Amino acid sequence: MRDPGLCRLKTAFRFPLPYPSLLAPLRTPPKNQRWTPTPGSASLNLLKISIIVPAFNEERLLAATLNQINIARAAFAPRGWDSELIVCDNNSTDGTAAIARAAGARVVFEPVNQIGRARNTGAASASGDWLLFIDADSQPTAELLADMTDQIQSGRCLAGGSTIRLAGNHRLANCVTAGWNWLSRARRWLAGSFIFCETTAFRQLGGFNPEMFAGEELDLTTRLQELARGSGRTIVILHRHPLLTSARKVQLYSTGDHLRFLWRVIVNREATFRDRAACYAWYDGRR
Repeated sequence: MRDPGLCRLKTAFRFPLPYPSLLAPLRTPPKNQRWTPTPGSASLNLLKISIIVPAFNEERLLAATLNQINIARAAFAPRGWDSELIVCDNNSTDGTAAIARAAGARVVFEPVNQIGRARNTGAASASGDWLLFIDADSQPTAELLADMTDQIQSGRCLAGGSTIRLAGNHRLANCVTAGWNWLSRARRWLAGSFIFCETTAFRQLGGFNPEMFAGEELDLTTRLQELARGSGRTIVILHRHPLLTSARKVQLYSTGDHLRFLWRVIVNREATFRDRAACYAWYDGRR
């Protein structure tokens, strides 16, 4: 007999097909025009990488993140690649924008406090051939970015992500993270803290779903996977140098808070991810 709870859990993480994008600047080319990639072209050209960091009241962690990103960007130099650093100030009320400018980032503003919209606004102003989204509390190493450039240069990769590791020693959270990393590699699920994607593909898909307050990275994953299958490209999960990310949600919210949110996702994933109040851990301002 099939376990109904397991069936419900599987259903909770099945994401819909593409939706009509609300962000017209990202929607190029038209939906009915098939995108035809040129395999191997990445190895023939000097590329530009646009690094996009969405940030809402991130003055505590942003400086360290941007400093590490600037160090890690050295991985592009051996290939002669260019890069730009964009911080999307997602309606912050602290010193986020000033910190970003001091680190050499170009700052753009998104008034609607929603991480998918912040990423889309950053992407809309990007001029790179590839987009790299990094969360404001996450620090990539040069080795991780070097692995990413290898995948891009192969010409076979359409998009990708990375496994993660939490800062500090949190036994239960580390076990959950290990489970996520296994699922991420097995299912090619992209963690929102580190996503790289060919700009043309991202814009064709309309970017992140602006109606979702959480889970938007998994929705994007589903659509990227469909596009990759149709074009003979791949989605990769890098794992040799996991992304270091903060454990602040472990410290700021109880185990009960996390379990209640997970149960709501299992019961009604679509409604939960579209409900700002249900996704309070991302939006209540605790940092």
